[in-house]
Amino acid sequence: MTEARTDPVLPYAFAKRHGVVLIEMGERARLGLRQGGDPLALAEARRVLGRPVSVEPLAQAEFDRRLSEAYVDHGMASSAEDFDLPSDLDTLAHELPAAADLLDTTDDAPVIRLINGLIAEAARTGASDIHIEPYESALVVRMRRDGVLREALRLPARITPMLVSRVKVMARLDIAERRVPQDGRIPLTLGGKSLDVRVSTLPSRAGERVVLRILDKEQAGLKLEELGMDPVSLEHFRAALTEPNGIILVTGPTGSGKTTSLYAGLALLNDASRNILTIEDPVEYAMEGVGQTQVNTKVGMTFASGLRAILRQDPDVVMVGEIRDVETAQIAVQASLTGHLVLSTVHTNDAAGAVTRLRDMGVEPFLLASTLRLIMAQRLVRKLCPHCRRPEPADAATAASAGLEPGAMVWRPVGCDACGQQGYVGRIGVYEAIRIDDAVRRLIVADADESEIAAAGFRRSTSFVQRAREMVLTGVTSLEEAVRVIRQDAPAPAREGADHGGV
Repeated sequence: MTEARTDPVLPYAFAKRHGVVLIEMGERARLGLRQGGDPLALAEARRVLGRPVSVEPLAQAEFDRRLSEAYVDHGMASSAEDFDLPSDLDTLAHELPAAADLLDTTDDAPVIRLINGLIAEAARTGASDIHIEPYESALVVRMRRDGVLREALRLPARITPMLVSRVKVMARLDIAERRVPQDGRIPLTLGGKSLDVRVSTLPSRAGERVVLRILDKEQAGLKLEELGMDPVSLEHFRAALTEPNGIILVTGPTGSGKTTSLYAGLALLNDASRNILTIEDPVEYAMEGVGQTQVNTKVGMTFASGLRAILRQDPDVVMVGEIRDVETAQIAVQASLTGHLVLSTVHTNDAAGAVTRLRDMGVEPFLLASTLRLIMAQRLVRKLCPHCRRPEPADAATAASAGLEPGAMVWRPVGCDACGQQGYVGRIGVYEAIRIDDAVRRLIVADADESEIAAAGFRRSTSFVQRAREMVLTGVTSLEEAVRVIRQDAPAPAREGADHGGV
């Protein structure tokens, strides 16, 4: 049963300080009291609410979750100071002064509130990125939700310097330097929820472009079972993690969840009996019990030099954020040969392509064959809204392009209030995994091409195309979304007895 949602009439500062949160407003208000909270605050809460109350004790983690839901979702949040926001961004945009008064320093306040509002809105709606894009005629703010960019706000172009300067101040960047790109971070808490905002600035013709990437630290705690892997891929991944040495590769484009998958694997290995070290660019999530190092090219700290140093720290498990060059690839191979389990990522379109990529870098095929344990490729597809999705039979052309039977039932997005008229809510992973067994090993040594490696690797597992087709038929996603994300021109190899149609 869904609980009734109410406006958070208790002030945020009061709720956080005294450990009291309003769960539900009815004839009798339901209050949650944090473990160790102030019972005397209940009397004040009852006076403010003006009705009888019932109280239920909450553990610290549960209280933080309730507090986040009650206040972040209503645009009320906290960083170094309380955000104190109206609920919509248009109101904040209209508060911006028509012209800057050089003697009035309080003109900055609406800009501060606007930036806070943008971040709070992104956190509330689950956006992963905020793009601040200046043009001659306007300043456009777009947000990426579920992998798709949409315009959120359009402001006068003159606002650009004020908005960019405020972001730079928050990220501790040089506000006077506008000629070179800069990178920084903004640590925030929103209603008890920890966020890390990664900031990137880039000079452009009309001003500096800024991208804010919202990293929700709760995502680092995801377990393997929660990633949406199909049972076969999950079994292969788990088996590879139990190996004492070797290389596990996760491939896919930027933003496909590769780092989240690696962190989930590290969490499974992080049992205090192993020395786990990472080299990342940058460190996205802090993990207790894992030694994390960040790449810093300005001082010569590259993936290769960092990996060399890590190997002198007696590690059992090593995670390399990305294999970008032959030097890093060769050190990773040598590390696995000397008894270390190495986890890393490579940018390729599919699992079989990772072998070709590493061979092109200059790694000897016989070394790849002896060190690789698993190659897993992944994408993220948007999930159809369960409230408004609509089934309909596929026409002949659609069925042929997707490798389906004519008249097969597929699902279409419609749009409703629950999904903001988008037709989709959230995303789920699509995975394909190649376990490196003797058959695949022989093909790697023989310099076989990708199609031969894929044919051998997918004998006992599903490819992207097959998995996406299953999701389309079961109503998890739409055919259009599957085609948009997977985009494989050639039909993928199927398991024995299966058809070879593509999505």
